[in-house]
Amino acid sequence: MNDHSKTSEQALKARLWRGLSGKVLMLTIIFVMLGEVLIFLPSIANFRITWLKSRIATSEIAALVVDATADNMISDKLRLELLRGAEVKVIALKRGTSRHLMLQADGDLMIAERFDLRQREWLTPITEAFKVLFRTENRLIGLTDHPPKMTGTDIEIVLDEKPLRDAMLAFSVNILSLSIILSIVVAAMVFLALNYVLVRPLRKFTFNMLRFANDPEDQSRIIVPGNRQDEIGIAQRELQHMQVELSNTLQQKNRLAALGLAVSKISHDLRNMLATAQLISDRLAMVDDPTVQRFAPKLILSLDRAIGFCAQTLKFGRASEAPPSRDWFNLRSLTEEIVDMAVIQASSHVLLYNDVAKDLVVDADREQLFRILMNLTRNAVQALEASIKDGTALRECAVRIKAWRDGGVITIEVRDNGPGVPDKARNHLFEAFKGGARAGGTGLGLAIANELTRAHGGELRLITDAEMGAIFWVVLPDRITELHPGRRGQRELAAGE
Repeated sequence: MNDHSKTSEQALKARLWRGLSGKVLMLTIIFVMLGEVLIFLPSIANFRITWLKSRIATSEIAALVVDATADNMISDKLRLELLRGAEVKVIALKRGTSRHLMLQADGDLMIAERFDLRQREWLTPITEAFKVLFRTENRLIGLTDHPPKMTGTDIEIVLDEKPLRDAMLAFSVNILSLSIILSIVVAAMVFLALNYVLVRPLRKFTFNMLRFANDPEDQSRIIVPGNRQDEIGIAQRELQHMQVELSNTLQQKNRLAALGLAVSKISHDLRNMLATAQLISDRLAMVDDPTVQRFAPKLILSLDRAIGFCAQTLKFGRASEAPPSRDWFNLRSLTEEIVDMAVIQASSHVLLYNDVAKDLVVDADREQLFRILMNLTRNAVQALEASIKDGTALRECAVRIKAWRDGGVITIEVRDNGPGVPDKARNHLFEAFKGGARAGGTGLGLAIANELTRAHGGELRLITDAEMGAIFWVVLPDRITELHPGRRGQRELAAGE
């Protein structure tokens, strides 16, 4: 385990409450308390209005008692008892246009503020309720409202504000206590739900990614997704797919690196062997036998190509090809060499046709185009040989090479009438070690051909509408030439010239 991953895992374990879980719990408590505050604002305002209306109702009952007596005359003792029971100082009824003072306490009464409960607003009661909560002195306030029993048009009362403030404070304490309890319960439930639904899967993601980062080639570290169908489940499956692809890619890169080292070693020794074979071939070329004179030049040319390729492979062990050295040459002569080489490798059941026009020229790197067409032709011959072995071949197995020019683009076709390219090989057709179209094939031939074709600015295509066999097109554009090759003078004209 590297130091960075170890430090990250220790930080995840040590900072549990400072991590995602702690933040979720803290935000849940804050939002629940905020919700309680938003509920408390209208609640305290409604409590004040309800308390005041209860004083209006009891005051109306006291007024009815006075109204039931003859000439509204009652004793002082009863008057004080009624005012004390209603918890008010003054009770007055308005009937029509006349106002009747029903009950009044002794002494001078100085009203500090009047309130009209007949008005229906939503913001003003909230502000008035908070003013009562934060006011320390006692004062007399006047109220006007419609009497509940409709004993008059309106009823007016005067009362002390302190009892109202005491009742509101008691109500606020009860609400606060209940809010704290509800906040703890709701926060705990929301926290547990979010922790189970979100936090735990995310922490599992984090631990898995850190563990996978320590050894990406170990496929036992790949996450195992659950059956969830939500975003978390999709993320798990996508993470698994990414880790599988990354692990396979790294394993393939390592295999390719090992293969490259092995190829470099083999090429080093093979070059020496081929050099010896080249010397022997030079001696063979001196023999007067007609058959030897016919094949010796081709053998020498093949050995020269092999030695040159081994030398290129040994240059710093590079995997990329050298840039093409393009020139104009006759394509028919190149395809004749390819057919001559392929005929030696093919069995007697395979026919090779060179249908390229004798006067067709191409702008390309001759050696690289030879490798492109040789790989395609060899693949076609091998596919036909395989079909002959399994008994699915036609009576006449053929490979045809033809080409045509369309303006500045030349197309070379390599066609066979074999079994064609399997569907499973099409997705990775031009990828090394993935695009093998036959059993035991590595796919290197098509990968090399595609790379060399793209280096020319061209394209290697598989024609998929063939009824039988495989058709490959090598599409190569000519180099862009300068239409006006003249050179412009560089001296600037002086004034007056």
